[in-house]
Amino acid sequence: MKEFYIRRYRSDPQDTSGRRGLLRVNDTGRITYADADAEVLLGYGHGDLRDCPVSRLIATRQDDPFASGHRHQFRLGHPVTITLRHNDGYFFTAEVALRLEQRDADQPADARIVWRDGLQLDPRLLQMMETSAGLGLWELDLASNQVSWSEGLFSLLELRPGCDITPEQALFYCQGNQPRVRALFRRCIRTGQGFDHTFDLITARQNLRRVRLTGRAFHEDGQVVRLAGTLVDQTATQQQERAANEARELLGAILGASQDLVVAVDRELRLICCNDAYRHHFEATYECLPQVGDSLAELLQAWPNDRRLLERLWHRTFEREGFTVEMPLTTRHSGAPVFEVHYQLLRSRDGETLGAVHVARDITDKVRSGGRRAYLSSHDPITGLLNRREFLARTGKWLESGHAQGGALLYLDLDHFTSFNDTAGSGTCDRYLRELASAIGLKVRQRDALARLAGDTFALLLENCAEAEARKVAANILELIEEFVFEWQGQQLSTTASAGLLLMGEGLAEAPKDLLSQAADLCHTAKVAGRNRLHAAYADSEALQESEARRLLSHIHQCLDQHTLVLEYQSLRPVSSVTWGDHIEILARFQNPDGDGLLRPGDFLPVAERFDLAKRIDREVIRQTLDWLGRHRLLEPRLKYCGFNLSLASVLDDGFAEFLQTQLAASAFPNQSFCLEVSEAHATQYPDEVAVLCDALHELGCRVALDGAGASVESYTLAARLPVDIIKLDQKMVQQLERDPVQQVMVEALHKIAEGAGKATVAPFIEDDDTLRRIRALGIHFGQGYRLHRPRPLADLTPAVVDLETGRIGG
Repeated sequence: MKEFYIRRYRSDPQDTSGRRGLLRVNDTGRITYADADAEVLLGYGHGDLRDCPVSRLIATRQDDPFASGHRHQFRLGHPVTITLRHNDGYFFTAEVALRLEQRDADQPADARIVWRDGLQLDPRLLQMMETSAGLGLWELDLASNQVSWSEGLFSLLELRPGCDITPEQALFYCQGNQPRVRALFRRCIRTGQGFDHTFDLITARQNLRRVRLTGRAFHEDGQVVRLAGTLVDQTATQQQERAANEARELLGAILGASQDLVVAVDRELRLICCNDAYRHHFEATYECLPQVGDSLAELLQAWPNDRRLLERLWHRTFEREGFTVEMPLTTRHSGAPVFEVHYQLLRSRDGETLGAVHVARDITDKVRSGGRRAYLSSHDPITGLLNRREFLARTGKWLESGHAQGGALLYLDLDHFTSFNDTAGSGTCDRYLRELASAIGLKVRQRDALARLAGDTFALLLENCAEAEARKVAANILELIEEFVFEWQGQQLSTTASAGLLLMGEGLAEAPKDLLSQAADLCHTAKVAGRNRLHAAYADSEALQESEARRLLSHIHQCLDQHTLVLEYQSLRPVSSVTWGDHIEILARFQNPDGDGLLRPGDFLPVAERFDLAKRIDREVIRQTLDWLGRHRLLEPRLKYCGFNLSLASVLDDGFAEFLQTQLAASAFPNQSFCLEVSEAHATQYPDEVAVLCDALHELGCRVALDGAGASVESYTLAARLPVDIIKLDQKMVQQLERDPVQQVMVEALHKIAEGAGKATVAPFIEDDDTLRRIRALGIHFGQGYRLHRPRPLADLTPAVVDLETGRIGG
């Protein structure tokens, strides 16, 4: 149930005159109460609004006070502006504020808990308790010398409930514990002292069970009149203890017999167990003997480089199931032995992560013997990574395999690294590169090829890696390099890196060196743009090498730096329902560098996406639009929908929602007026990322539209389940609608799915009257296209100038 205050909207926020009515609406959207002011405001008589649905009072679906876009404003305590329908048929703007919110089901519970003292238990409840707990109850009446058992005790001894059995026969099942049990009963009768004894018994079916017998005395007039207690089955606990002891003994024997270095740690890097070989190696290297329960991080406090390397290795294990590396276990000296180290995650039966284990085998002789020459010919001598020749060979084999689509090539260049030689010397720089290479190696998969190409440049080949994952890997590596600090003889070395990410598309037939050159060009662009950043593009060497593309790239940079984007808008018009206000979509254009005219998205987007500028263009469009709207405050009551198209780079950008929140915080327009449009192709390829973005935008109070719906079979599932507010049909579906009956059925089905999920539908590219009539007949909510409205400069949306006696408004 929600209670709303409503009043007519007034442009002067200080003007609080006028009626303010109260509406109470239940969770099903029906009005349960309306005061007299609300009835007068809406033009209804006394009691006419009772049980009336809210949908009858609003102009459009976007004006519903229960809409997701309004929740954020209500949560912040802000009123929202909507359009209401008067009983006489006209529309007016109203301001709605949430007074109270409580779920209809949130009624105070009238149940209470009481102590069941002295009440007899239901036999069925007693039976369920004994069965689930594996116990039985017994009682001895001393006056009649009669023993009574519950059904659970018969079951524990594997006897038929109620069978004829004497106490002497019962003691027979205790085998060698009969004297002890007799003595406990006699002592309890004589002294009143209870007992608790665990022993083994044999059941009627000759099964061995570990049981726990408990008893206590009950007194009347100072005399013991009866004994009672329980017999509890502890066989399972005994078996678990026995299995645990056997496992510990087996583990100890295996650890003692292995010459490999074996150690297991918990999630806090505390030792769970280790063998003597690991303990002695650790003592010889770090001059301290580790014990079970010690923290490895604390033991290595005096060796920060080794500590950070060790922590990264273990944390990488916790992120994955397991991996294998070949490396020295210490960086203290260059002659350290080389080990093949297997890391594996430890999980419980329930899947809970308990810790991790590593097994390290010394392969120094293998590395330094016959394989040394081949190793040096294919690896960098300083870092141990692949060298340029081997990297190109690996890339060539991958391209020849026919699986190049879905991969990426990352080119890294350290920023200002040449200054390290002057401050620290070449020897320290080599150690820095060696440590940095090890740290980067922990961030990539075992099958990925990581190479050092030259002094301060690296390359990484990501096989079978989707674009979103490749971007995350690149961003994580840049973050690692920025946070990496190398300490050596009192000096601390740290820097950043610039990166170029070359994504592999379809039909790729380039030589490995050409692809590497393209990635280097992207990296160079990132350096020129300000360093410590990433530029990404799809592989297309011909387009990248064209001077025309470079000239257009420079022009785009200039326009973005000077904030001179050209903004146009195209209206969305209601097709099958009456609504009020402006519904527009913002379109971005660039001035043509060759002269008059504008560059359309098809002209500049390929270059912008290739050099990773699409995300920046999206942000500039939003920033310039909000600045323009801020200078035309009179549009606030009119503007009901302002849509922005998002590129894939923005969809995959974790910081986009935070950027939008910052921009909207300075805007006078309500957040629910703005809608972000996500392509159906992007939602199909990255459904999880799009769902997360939708949730973040809804938290801000904004709406989300699915653009291009119907282009694939996944559209119907996305329309029903993806948390979007608006379904925008695919261009081809609308253009073929009049002459293709199948398209009509598909559009109608998509519209019904959207309506069932509470979402509005938009049909774009309406070019003629026939298409408009068909769209209207199908019930689509909004239409867009040249038949309804052609794109116009955003400045044309400026309110008209009106001269009044009190002055001029608008303009």
